Amino acid sequence: MLRARGLLTGLFSLLLAGCAAAPNQLELTRQAQTVAQAGGLVMAQVPTERFVLTAFYRITRPDLPLTVYIEGDGFAWRTRSQPSSNPTPINAQGLKLAAADPAPNVLYLARPCQFTPMAVNPRCEVSYWTGKRFAEDVVVTMNQAINQYTARVPGQPIHLVGYSGGATIAALLAARRGDVISLRTVAGNLDVDEVNRLHRVTPMPGSLNAIDIAPRLIDLPQIHYTGSDDSVVPPVIAQRFAAATGGHCTQVRVVPTMRHDSDWARAWPALSSEPPRCMTRADDAR
Repeated sequence: MLRARGLLTGLFSLLLAGCAAAPNQLELTRQAQTVAQAGGLVMAQVPTERFVLTAFYRITRPDLPLTVYIEGDGFAWRTRSQPSSNPTPINAQGLKLAAADPAPNVLYLARPCQFTPMAVNPRCEVSYWTGKRFAEDVVVTMNQAINQYTARVPGQPIHLVGYSGGATIAALLAARRGDVISLRTVAGNLDVDEVNRLHRVTPMPGSLNAIDIAPRLIDLPQIHYTGSDDSVVPPVIAQRFAAATGGHCTQVRVVPTMRHDSDWARAWPALSSEPPRCMTRADDAR
């Protein structure tokens, strides 16, 4: 039974990460640097209490807000039943979104154990890219990393953007920070339990679930972009999250023909030109 459950969990994670064998981490990092350089982002390693994270950033106007991008779950499983030895994403969609953002202040954060050499991350273990990828200490780590960059734009608010599993992290961060003025997600896994149920995989008791804190985001302007053809995280997930916020500040945008692994970065300049906002009664009447 345990092996069967592992097969199911692995199958779902392969859908998220892609089934091809992963190139080595050095090659993936070089590819990421190429993407980042095209967007004017520079690479950095960010020490936190538990992990050293990899970041790419551009800060040219300290008097303006900071936009923070959170990467997806990466290459979590090597086969249907065997986790990968390194979760660095083969196709870093979150980084591509950040590189496509023309804003003066942009920060991209990889998830724990992605890109950063394992030698400087002794606490990296398989659970952090499988059952504990949304654990409390992961959220704390991401929060600590963000704090190091908000110090470079003192007094400025932040916009949060999360791709796929990074959407869960972004929503959880939005619920505990006081400086977030908008939330946007792309193909976002905003209800971990429901997505696992849809794919008939085992629960993740070691992880937090974004939809549980959705009511706390009732007054936060947010847009959730979901692909009409996404069979990994279908549009119903964003719609469930929007309903759970119970407010007038959440919009869901279903993007025609887009799948989970489509080229979201190509569409991002047009999509992100719409600022998240709270609807007024006059808007609702239109």
